[in-house]
Amino acid sequence: MDAHGGKPSTDDYPTTKIRTAHDASDDRRLRRDPSDEDAKLDVALDESFPTSDAPSLTQPAKGKDPAPSSGYDEAAERKRAEKAKG
Repeated sequence: MDAHGGKPSTDDYPTTKIRTAHDASDDRRLRRDPSDEDAKLDVALDESFPTSDAPSLTQPAKGKDPAPSSGYDEAAERKRAEKAKG
């Protein structure tokens, strides 16, 4: 375990100024642990409300495979494609 209790040092990257969030407990969580990804997301979501833009720290999934929950059926898609070709 390192001097940071196993967490990455914040010396390697700058910490953005924390504005007061709508939910003050999120703000305290982020001050206590600036590397807490959940707290960062909670504060960013609070700060972006009521707009619909996602916070910059969220990223779309990478890769070409569909999400497991999408209901994608490879065999059914293959049959549809073959049927469409005629």
